Amino acid sequence: QVQLVESGGGLVQAGGSLRLSCAASTRTFANFAMGWFRQAPGKERESVAAVSWNGGTTDYTDSVKGRFTISRDNAKKKVYLQMNSLKPEDTAVYYCAAGPFVTLLRDEYDYWGQGTQVTVSS
Repeated sequence: QVQLVESGGGLVQAGGSLRLSCAASTRTFANFAMGWFRQAPGKERESVAAVSWNGGTTDYTDSVKGRFTISRDNAKKKVYLQMNSLKPEDTAVYYCAAGPFVTLLRDEYDYWGQGTQVTVSS
């Protein structure tokens, strides 16, 4: 069983930055690919970014490319999402997830955190 806890969300003005963190409870954290997803009110949960077990491969949804960066620290059992140049449309609850391989496909992830709210004001 893998427990994931997100932190770092908050309220920021458009153009600002936030760094989300996700802490994992499992000793086998390095075995998992990790992903970030988000869900805005009334919308389906969508992919944001993913990173392979060693950080060597990353993938991003088109709307965040060049603005967001996913990274991980296996020694600390954490994954991060650096979000720059934030836009009001980035407002959502952000979730981290753990799965067997790097992908932006939501259904391939087995474990999910509870989410952290990000609100971007215009």
